Amino acid sequence: MDIILPDRIDGVPARVLENVRQVTIIGANGSGKTRFAHWLVGKYGDKAYRISALKALFPATERNELDGSIDRQYEEATASSPYYKNDSATEFQRLIFLLLHDEFMDLLRYKALLKLDSAASNEQLPVTKFDQVARMWQEVFPNNRIMRDGGKMIFTNEKTEETFTEIKLSDGEKAVLYYIAAVLYAKQDAIIFVDDPEIYIHHSIMQALWNVIEEMRPDCTFIYNTHDIDFVSSRTENVCVWVRNYDLLRNAWDYEIVDAGGTLSDELYFDLLGSRKPILFVEGDASHSIDSKLYSLIFTEYTVKPLGSCNKVIESTRAFNDLKNFHHLDSHGIVDRDRRSDKEVQYLRDKKILVPNVAEIENILMLEGVIRAVARSRKKDEQYVILKVKSAVMKMFKSDLRKQALEHVRHRMKRMAGVCIDRRFQDIGSLEDHINDLLNELNPRAVYEELCRDFHRYVATNDYDAVLKVYNEKSMLVNSNVAALCGLGNKDAYIRAVLHILKGDSKEAQAIRKAIKQCFGISLQ
Repeated sequence: MDIILPDRIDGVPARVLENVRQVTIIGANGSGKTRFAHWLVGKYGDKAYRISALKALFPATERNELDGSIDRQYEEATASSPYYKNDSATEFQRLIFLLLHDEFMDLLRYKALLKLDSAASNEQLPVTKFDQVARMWQEVFPNNRIMRDGGKMIFTNEKTEETFTEIKLSDGEKAVLYYIAAVLYAKQDAIIFVDDPEIYIHHSIMQALWNVIEEMRPDCTFIYNTHDIDFVSSRTENVCVWVRNYDLLRNAWDYEIVDAGGTLSDELYFDLLGSRKPILFVEGDASHSIDSKLYSLIFTEYTVKPLGSCNKVIESTRAFNDLKNFHHLDSHGIVDRDRRSDKEVQYLRDKKILVPNVAEIENILMLEGVIRAVARSRKKDEQYVILKVKSAVMKMFKSDLRKQALEHVRHRMKRMAGVCIDRRFQDIGSLEDHINDLLNELNPRAVYEELCRDFHRYVATNDYDAVLKVYNEKSMLVNSNVAALCGLGNKDAYIRAVLHILKGDSKEAQAIRKAIKQCFGISLQ
């Protein structure tokens, strides 16, 4: 959905966020981000659906009058039946009532259907909102269950075998239950506004919880109002609006769309200091590259920040670690291997720059462990898929072998020439003599021939891992036909499938994480 933002203080025309799925509004206390969210709710009143666990768990004098709100749906449900009283004190209680009321009505409709149509006896029971909440609850809390019992919602814990009602849930558990159920009650294609989505939610489950919730409602757009930078970093399809200030008289804001691909500004730096996680700087930007989206799901213990070029990643990692005595936060970076030698890679790793054992990030998605996991998730024969992909990649590499060798030589010559010319010379004549002898010293043809021999050996021995390490070819994802072999429409669908799997903790997700971490030389116990 397209989201139109409000006027800016500086007179710059309002931005339109085109076809967005997630928007986060961040800003310091008093910056005007809550008023910013209120403006958007007013702009999209018919589609707006606002939820807040902080407000839902406590009695409120005023009820939410937005069309389609939980309060409005509760009033309609109680008004339609003389058996219910409109006396629930909190929005959380009203939501529980709606779940149980709808469960009862769905079962009555099913019973009526059986009586009217004998052929309907083969029909399965409908999947109700209660069923969906129970399933999602167990996904977040694997040892817990939700059951129906005499018109009540009952919770059990496998470890203690204790049963209890929602009243005995902790505030964190109530918040999880509230958000899962509340999102199910949003209208079709709603814009769901979430105030302080991190409130009461433990950071260990926050990312997984909101991934699950967003997957429940692919038709909806989520707009989060938060001050938690860890939450902002956890959203992989996020457009982040940074609200700095508000002009009450003009009803306008000082805000910007945060460009994650920019430099490490002082303001961004101090934002990072508020993070409780170590920092992981990566290449690319948040909108168009897959680096930050992929690595935030692999290295969940880090706050992932895309900075654009590899040089910015290297410089920022060094600068951040140089100031470690001041901020006490650890920092690492990730850059593509590209055509770096083993010696160059080791130098970067010593400087806390992680470098994969494949040429570039697209090759990470071509790792055997990743492909097998995607194939399994799509119910495909993983052995057949990997054999076909390997065959295609080796054929492509064989065709491009000399071109690839030449590009590797060019990279090495550029680096070695820089090192050689950077030596100290006593006079201009010594420098001229050195440059004249440079061709013999660098000997590019010998390097080229050695690389060609290595590359021919990779083809002859069908060494797929070695090819991924040296083969820089972004069309590999397309030309290998990996997407179609996995039952997916195109390259983008394959990438989305990998990210979708990583949002959970299935065996396939664990296999992908293991394959990628091992690609970085990180051993898993």
